[in-house]
Amino acid sequence: MGIEEQILQDIKNGKKEAKRRLYDRYSGMAMSVCMRYMGNRDDAADVLQDVFIKVLTRVGEIGYRGEGTLRSWILRVAVNESLNALRNQKHFDDAETLTDVHEEEEPDVGKVPLDVLMNFIARLPDGYRTVFNMFVMERMGHKEIARQLGIGVSSSASQLLRAKRILAREINEYIKQTEG
Repeated sequence: MGIEEQILQDIKNGKKEAKRRLYDRYSGMAMSVCMRYMGNRDDAADVLQDVFIKVLTRVGEIGYRGEGTLRSWILRVAVNESLNALRNQKHFDDAETLTDVHEEEEPDVGKVPLDVLMNFIARLPDGYRTVFNMFVMERMGHKEIARQLGIGVSSSASQLLRAKRILAREINEYIKQTEG
């Protein structure tokens, strides 16, 4: 029996330490997801709390369908709770113009450490960061992003393009500073 299956079985059997094992095993991954969307540790920690309230109250309903089932479900809850928090905090820009962004040279992302890259993503404006994460990390299309955020499809595409251009500028600056 795999770890996930054992944790689920123990939770269903009422073993309280199983919920602690679940939290210890998956809270770090869920926090990473929350950080990607929220952009700062305090907001991400608030969302993480909501994630695990939902997870721990509903985990007994989850059916085991193979290793990765529990992890995938928890990370999906983290994405959904992050999006809910962002929708409650902010209004996403439904603008469709790109007049304030300049073309940037395609960056060599491989020259940037992951923590630096994640910091660049965290500093994006909320709407840009959210659309970027949904498109790149969650592999959603613009129609789905638009539906979930209540914006137009072209706004989703516009915000993704702006996010990519800002990131390209940041990455290129970082490379210039570290190489010269």
